[in-house]
Amino acid sequence: MQNIALLPARGGSKRIPKKNIKNFLGKPIIHYPIAMLQSANIFHQIVVSSDDDEIIEIAKQAGAIAPFKRPDSISDDYATTRDVISHAIEALQLKIDDCLCCIYPTAVLIQKESVIQGRKMLNNGFKFALSITEFDYSIWRGFRALKNGALEMLYPQFLNTRSQDLDTIYHDAGGFYWGSVEAWKSNQPLFGDHSYGVLLPSSQTQDIDTPQDWELAELKYHLLHSTHK
Repeated sequence: MQNIALLPARGGSKRIPKKNIKNFLGKPIIHYPIAMLQSANIFHQIVVSSDDDEIIEIAKQAGAIAPFKRPDSISDDYATTRDVISHAIEALQLKIDDCLCCIYPTAVLIQKESVIQGRKMLNNGFKFALSITEFDYSIWRGFRALKNGALEMLYPQFLNTRSQDLDTIYHDAGGFYWGSVEAWKSNQPLFGDHSYGVLLPSSQTQDIDTPQDWELAELKYHLLHSTHK
């Protein structure tokens, strides 16, 4: 049984050009999750899946391997992460009981303890384990804006309910996703009662889709590592 880390890092980022290797506080951003995965000391291989030669070279310099180049058919805007994982499983000839952790190249705030916890949960009967976090504000008190600008509550039955009395709701933190090869090859959805959520604080999560997101990730990184000193 092997533990494999997979970083899906295509070269066609449009909103932030070359996002997966853009300089983040002095180093290409992909260096940070690779270093974290190395420090976890549970992975037999740390693999980058990319269609871009420059990304592959930078990832290799950071300590990852690139035993294959991702085909164009799963490198466009319509390819899913699960497509990339399926291709990697076949290309690496992984066995059914091997475990694969997919982690995004921009997941600079993820800590090794969370990744290790996710792996342990696969031994506790869960098919998948992934990073989750709380919504910043309760969705039960959310509303939509109508075409005329008027507001309509999504759940009007909770209009007068105190926020602390409402269920806490979580969402995918976009950090990492563990699963056995058997689970990844099945048709089971990633979210369900067969999946375990590793809860991350908001300080360890940040989608990076815009330049403003990038700046916020840098601020969070500074804060996170200053408090760990």
